[in-house]
Amino acid sequence: MNNIFAIAREEARLWLRSRLALGALLVFALLLTATSWMTANRMSHELAHRAGQQALAEETFLAQPDRHPHRMVHYGHYVFRAPPPLSIIDPGVDSVTGQSIFLEGHRQNTAMFADAGAGANLGGFEELTAALAYQLFVPLLLIAIGHGLVIREREENTLAPLLAQGVSGTALCAGKWLALAGVALALLLPLVVLAVAAVPASGEGLAGAGLVSLYALYLLIWCGLIVLVSTAVRSRALALGVLALCWLGAALIVPRMAVESASSAMPTPGKLQTDLRMQADLREVGDGHNAGAPQFRQLQANLLAQYEVDRVEDLPVNFRGVVAEVAEADLTEVMNRYAEERMALESRQARFAEAFGWLSPVVAVSSGSRALAGTDLATHHRFLREAEAVRFDFVQGLNRVHVEQLTYTDDINRSIDEASQRATRMSAENWNVLDEFAFQPASVDERFAHASAPFAMLLAWLLLLGGGGLVAAKRLRP
Repeated sequence: MNNIFAIAREEARLWLRSRLALGALLVFALLLTATSWMTANRMSHELAHRAGQQALAEETFLAQPDRHPHRMVHYGHYVFRAPPPLSIIDPGVDSVTGQSIFLEGHRQNTAMFADAGAGANLGGFEELTAALAYQLFVPLLLIAIGHGLVIREREENTLAPLLAQGVSGTALCAGKWLALAGVALALLLPLVVLAVAAVPASGEGLAGAGLVSLYALYLLIWCGLIVLVSTAVRSRALALGVLALCWLGAALIVPRMAVESASSAMPTPGKLQTDLRMQADLREVGDGHNAGAPQFRQLQANLLAQYEVDRVEDLPVNFRGVVAEVAEADLTEVMNRYAEERMALESRQARFAEAFGWLSPVVAVSSGSRALAGTDLATHHRFLREAEAVRFDFVQGLNRVHVEQLTYTDDINRSIDEASQRATRMSAENWNVLDEFAFQPASVDERFAHASAPFAMLLAWLLLLGGGGLVAAKRLRP
């Protein structure tokens, strides 16, 4: 054990004496610090901006004047997905899925104001974030300073004397790995600072610790790969070439294959085709604006029988409001069914793509990072469901005002009679059916459950490379 620490210490001293290695470390440390600061600053700005927009949307809705309640149904409302605290490390899908939705009666709108196009690849280079820097660029630094760890001993003719003095190949490689791992863990300091900064505002210390641990495990995997290659080959150029190919495959090729394979294996139906199918189902439900539609005849008969009257004008409730309420519930059921089908398909595609983490640790760490930060696809789906719940509640709340506070006679005459028009203008106090919206990501336990598979993949990678390194170390010869 003393030999291992002595080798690691000597390697660290060598790097400190090397201007190239020290300069590279300083440059990357500055890059990580700057990137982390910019990501944190941007997401903090987004949080404040979206919170302000949400408050303004609610204030604007509640400030609307007296009017017919169905006018407010179509006036609509905006909700915004506030970024979670740990998004300062990994914004995840924030830039490609949209952050706000316009809510209105009779339809479900898609999220808007994404920074990138809808077809953007989640593994692309839309913006440099702290997560992306750790996933892609820190491994490059480790490769640059570590590819010759063991090869240098051969080139300087010090390997044979070390082995002759009783230093085993296993101890030598373990010491080299320990030195490189120390550098990798030291580079995690900006990430630790970001995680600690997010914790006081969120109380998510466990999630922050899990995120740091995930990246520590990921960088240790690269350290293991670098030492393994440096032990197995006899040329710096060959080692650097092999490691560069490994980086290209893990960081660029396999993530692209994952996305393309998921799309090919589980193709998404065309929007036009889906919309036509849904519109056909919605026509079966009936148009809630037309109380005389055939779909509502049985509803009318049931109400007349229930209240023992012969005409809808004699009902104690506004039949047009009842139709609007029932139609909205039926329409929402149809729209939710199609929305759940789409989200289920997207989730299957995401799981299929994440399975490529067995082929690339970059895929594994990126999916685990998004899950722990609360910025993954599941979080976006959670936002869509919560937004739909708000939409349905405020629309049905306004429909209830339509049912209970407007008479049927005034309602059908409001376009031709001024007195009826005034009678159907409800007080703005009724607009308080709108609930405040404050989106929250899933619980920490749920996020850890989503990240369990990526953690397992990274542990498997570490064990595999550790085993390979052990075999190579035992076979180490001058």
